[in-house]
Amino acid sequence: MAEQASQFILLERALEQEYRPLMRAELQRRVDALAQAAQATQPACPRCGRTMGRKDTRPVSWLARFGKLSAPVSRFVCRACHVQCRPLLDLLGVEPGRISGSLARLLALLAAVAPYSLAARLAGLLLGVDVDAMGVWRAAQRLGQAAADYDEGLSAYHADSRSQAMVDPNAPQTVVLSVDGCALRMQVRARRRRRKDGEKLPPLPAVADGHFREVKTGVLLLPEERVETSPGRHSPVRRFLVGFLGDADAIFHRLYGQLRELGWMGANTTVVIVGDGAEWIWNRATWFIRRCEILDFWHALEYAWGYAHLRYGDGSAQADRWVHRIAEDLRAGKVQEVIVRLQRLHPKTAELRESLAGLIRYYSENAGRMRYDEYLRLGYGIGSGAVESAHKQVIHARLRQAGMHWSEAGARRLLALRLLLLNDNWALLDRMRMPSLA
Repeated sequence: MAEQASQFILLERALEQEYRPLMRAELQRRVDALAQAAQATQPACPRCGRTMGRKDTRPVSWLARFGKLSAPVSRFVCRACHVQCRPLLDLLGVEPGRISGSLARLLALLAAVAPYSLAARLAGLLLGVDVDAMGVWRAAQRLGQAAADYDEGLSAYHADSRSQAMVDPNAPQTVVLSVDGCALRMQVRARRRRRKDGEKLPPLPAVADGHFREVKTGVLLLPEERVETSPGRHSPVRRFLVGFLGDADAIFHRLYGQLRELGWMGANTTVVIVGDGAEWIWNRATWFIRRCEILDFWHALEYAWGYAHLRYGDGSAQADRWVHRIAEDLRAGKVQEVIVRLQRLHPKTAELRESLAGLIRYYSENAGRMRYDEYLRLGYGIGSGAVESAHKQVIHARLRQAGMHWSEAGARRLLALRLLLLNDNWALLDRMRMPSLA
């Protein structure tokens, strides 16, 4: 190992230290120019339209990418309706004493991929900014709320029958929609505690086992955009992820809204819904008039494996052969033949009879969703691997690390940020204002 960093690394760091103050000074000069121009104008009242009068001018500072900036900010008031505003702050999109601008977006980006304490250390290493974990948390929470509000507004807009139809004449003939849920460990308290007058807060109660909420994740993709990455294995080139911590209706509203927003919902578009057999999926699949419902092939085999392990024992070669034959028949579209063959079996024990009856009932109820030969021929795919992968990327990688417990608001905000990042829509965050949180 060398005694010190390489000469090039030393040059890079010296250059950054030399020019960082110059960049802050130039940014301050441009802010001053905007402030001077803003002083010469008097805004109109947003409520009554009258010209507002200047009430006072005070210095305001905020933390930006290259350091602390400040500007003289005038406050205007309408004498008729007493509305107040500070046009310069609205123009700049900053707030007094807060992390603002691109720095807030970069901190939210770090928080979306790493725990808050680690994100704070990364901010120092990557951005050269000294910020604590609480500062990262505040930026992520406020921008996450802005992203969550955007998702909610988009879903409500497309769900409203009065909204302008966005039916694209070039919409694809087929869209694949896969949806599933996974559990997220939640905090016991519903609201964040706040210290008053320096009081010492009591210890938090222990989190009870089983205190979970289900996060539902959906994936939208086009079947023609699947590529064969290995023999018999296909992966999508492009996909769009949707997620929500809430009920089943909400995730389907968001999926429908995104289909319209992407221009993937035409008058003749068939929506292929891939699910694991959960009733909440099939009950809401009826929202799409032109649809094709597919039972995930591997979930169908799980039921066969359950019976095979009871009959032949775990790790039995005979169980492997029995399930392999069922898998080949199902893949060939012979679900009715499989059901007839199962009905001819006569198990000796009550446990085996109950397991076999459940297997027959499951296949009979979902027979119309198990035409796997047809689905493969049309290129739809027969598995829910896309949504299983989405769970790992959207939820597990950030929200299900060891020891993590989430408030409902915190989970929804971070989920909204991760969806922006994974869908390559992070630039949308630049156009969102940071809301104030209670």
